[in-house]
Amino acid sequence: MVNRVHCIHAGMMLLLVFLQLEAAAAAGMLKMDGTQDGGSDGDTISHSQLLVQHLEALLVKGNGSDVSLRVETPNADEVKVIQGHSLVLSLQSPVFEEMLLSRNSSTLVLTESSDCAAVFDKFIRYLYCGDISLRLDQSIPLHKLATKYQVLGLQQGITQYMTQNLARDSPSGHVAGWYTYALQAGDVTLRDSCLQYLAWNLSSVLQSGEWLTISSQLLMSLLQRSDLILQSEMELFAALEAWIIQNEPDGLTAENALRAVRYAMIPPQDLFRLQSQSSILARYQESVRDLLYMSYQFHSATPLQMAKYFEVNCSLFMPRNYLSPLWGSPWIINNPTRDDRSTSFQTQLGPSNHDASKRVTWNALFSPRWLPLSMRPMYTETAAMQPTRVEGGRPRIIITPATSSADFAGVNFQKTVLVMAQQHSKLVVKHVYNFHQSTEENGDFLAEADLYHRTSEYLIDSSLFLHVVVKPLYQTLITTKK
Repeated sequence: MVNRVHCIHAGMMLLLVFLQLEAAAAAGMLKMDGTQDGGSDGDTISHSQLLVQHLEALLVKGNGSDVSLRVETPNADEVKVIQGHSLVLSLQSPVFEEMLLSRNSSTLVLTESSDCAAVFDKFIRYLYCGDISLRLDQSIPLHKLATKYQVLGLQQGITQYMTQNLARDSPSGHVAGWYTYALQAGDVTLRDSCLQYLAWNLSSVLQSGEWLTISSQLLMSLLQRSDLILQSEMELFAALEAWIIQNEPDGLTAENALRAVRYAMIPPQDLFRLQSQSSILARYQESVRDLLYMSYQFHSATPLQMAKYFEVNCSLFMPRNYLSPLWGSPWIINNPTRDDRSTSFQTQLGPSNHDASKRVTWNALFSPRWLPLSMRPMYTETAAMQPTRVEGGRPRIIITPATSSADFAGVNFQKTVLVMAQQHSKLVVKHVYNFHQSTEENGDFLAEADLYHRTSEYLIDSSLFLHVVVKPLYQTLITTKK
């Protein structure tokens, strides 16, 4: 009965707010939006901004409060008291609604962690006003509160805020911490966004202080990926060595991490140097001896010879997305909607030292308006680089070798186009597209990029920033009995 009286009292106070709004409208204090054309929709009078101001005043002044929220930390070293209104809290949070219905006093005691207690007033203000201002370091505690009290709109809004601010600078980094939190909280969207950002911008992450603080779970999640974007496998090994020295993990964790390195992608002269100079590799050499042995074999033979006796399409022999000039080239396209553009670049035939002196020349052509293959007239192989352009066509890139060679046997070339964007004054990888010859193969190349607008998030100073990577993938042949 007491609870019902409290709710009725709060409801009466809110009713007074609406009566005040009506009085303000009569006095000409409110703005009328809409037109007076006599249309079927009629005119619209919006008092929402003034209503929010009145609700915020209720919270700030505590007028008509029927419940006190006593926020305590586990050690009771910090106490915060907020005067609230049952009706508002119940409307916004089913958890608050249940707590208020079952309470036996006018005070609700809430135990929150120190970081959540510090932003609890912000959280409650959102329930009254529907907006919130926050900093990077407040994202996790506010997300915790929104999750705990089932305020789904705020929870989703903070997840969106976090995914949009992955590239923002912070003193000690924040993406790895957000990933760990998302994993614990079960926020799949945030978890996947953080992991993708770290994988696609790994070179910059490795150079930051954040790298040495990542968890062993996140470390393994990254090392197992083939879509990592970084300068070379040597860069990754050096960063892993620094992580092991800094964190001193147990032996099994260190061994698993070192076995995830793709040693076959490291030139043999660098492997020799690592074996003689790396203290970490010396300590765990027995754990990776078989991988080093297979890598030296890989460097001494042709892909065809290797494929006759070994499984060569396993991760050890699979390149990641290396930014080194050996495996691709940046490509900046000014005013990309103007006309077709072409470029040429060279890559090493393959990561095997057997192919170190062999180069492949690639021709790449970008067309802003390319007719789909099904609507194109028949063309010969020699005219493959001449696309048919039409208004309304979609952007496409095709990449073909300038010449064919017998050395290509046993190798399948995968092309990868990295699309860059500028976020918070930082150049980051926004999209990654994989294909065999043309981006038409995946069908969604730059599908959402409005390149005709200067404000497009895909354009930097009216230019499209790309990086083309060629990944030689070895094909398994029929194995020969040893």
